[in-house]
Amino acid sequence: MFKVLVIAYYYPPMGLSGVQRTLKFTKFMKGFDWEPTVLTTSNAGYFAHDDTLKNEVDENGIKVVRVGANDPNSMLRKFGTIKIPSEWIRKIYNRVSQSIFIPDNKKSWAKKAAKKAKEILTNEKYDLIFVTIPPFSSFVEFAKLKVELNIPLIVDYRDLWYKSYFSFYLTPLHKLAHKKLEYDSLKNVDRVIVTNRNIKERLINDFPFLSFEDVTILRHGYDESDFENNLPAPRENDKIIVTHAGNFIEYTTPEYLLRAFRKLKKENPEIAAKFEIHFVGLVSNNYIRLIKRLKLDNSVKLHGYLNHKESVKKLKESDLLWMMIDKRKSIEAILPGKTLEYAGSRKPVFANMPEGASKIVLEEYGATIITEPRDINKIKETLVDIYNLHKNNNLPKCDEEFVQNHTRKKLTELLVKEFQFFLKA
Repeated sequence: MFKVLVIAYYYPPMGLSGVQRTLKFTKFMKGFDWEPTVLTTSNAGYFAHDDTLKNEVDENGIKVVRVGANDPNSMLRKFGTIKIPSEWIRKIYNRVSQSIFIPDNKKSWAKKAAKKAKEILTNEKYDLIFVTIPPFSSFVEFAKLKVELNIPLIVDYRDLWYKSYFSFYLTPLHKLAHKKLEYDSLKNVDRVIVTNRNIKERLINDFPFLSFEDVTILRHGYDESDFENNLPAPRENDKIIVTHAGNFIEYTTPEYLLRAFRKLKKENPEIAAKFEIHFVGLVSNNYIRLIKRLKLDNSVKLHGYLNHKESVKKLKESDLLWMMIDKRKSIEAILPGKTLEYAGSRKPVFANMPEGASKIVLEEYGATIITEPRDINKIKETLVDIYNLHKNNNLPKCDEEFVQNHTRKKLTELLVKEFQFFLKA
């Protein structure tokens, strides 16, 4: 067994999509002769916690070291699971936070984690450090530690850092500071892993010292075991169930789908009556109010946050899965984890999104119907098309080879092959 120290602030019992990629990598590493130790945060306040994911960690014997700090999530630990705020409050909070903390508000945790990691690496032999970002402060601290201890370092970009969709720069100096921190950190890394080609191209363009070979694309995936032996509940009616799984954050909103459905309900109530829209995940009050204002209460089902296995079960119970990405600046590098989880369900996907990484992946998946994100009339017309396709049992089918190539186990095998390049003789 080789040994890898995995640095992941977001890890079970935290829930939501940010933990899935790292959890599944660590789950399957032992099967490829790599034993992970995960260095993560201690109890933290967060929007969702999932004991089924924590059980998965325990059942697979993954060693976890937890470090507390003074970051906002750790300071809110006594509140446990925190209610998600409205989007405008969260946006203001993020802007204030990014104006005060560079690169992010997890700096205190990253410093303490690096100190703990130095202790671990001094007392025990590890072959490699694997750090997943965000938070980007983890990358900064562990790039320094890599130089000090002369141990290989691989970084996994789940999202862009510099000039990402989520970035806010109060002044040009803030922007410059972020770029310099990322530049210095990348100079000390041995390999960069990214989730899609758009991130790779942006990194190579912004940091020309990176070569094409320095950056490896490993997309998100799905865990076959989450779908096996996870039987859907019996149908209560013959409606066409359209499901969205996940939260609505800055770049995604149900508003245009809801307005399109309201229009369909007015113009063609017989077809609208055949649909049922399900939201699995946290839905803020402003969207709940919109559903009521549009008089869609009887057509929209809110399930709230469900643990991961229950969420997957809802995917399996659906006829169609829906997702959207809004048409905004720097959106082309966004690839939500749900995109490949949807593929694992083998269900057709109705997507409202512009050009970018997610659209490329869904087109490869095959079982996809895509419109522009804000075109209410087109979304409405496409719902009619979907009704007719469903009635004739002619909804698009997925590319099975594509699905098979995106299992978490297969992606972990590709990841550890990257690890092998940096083993010391």
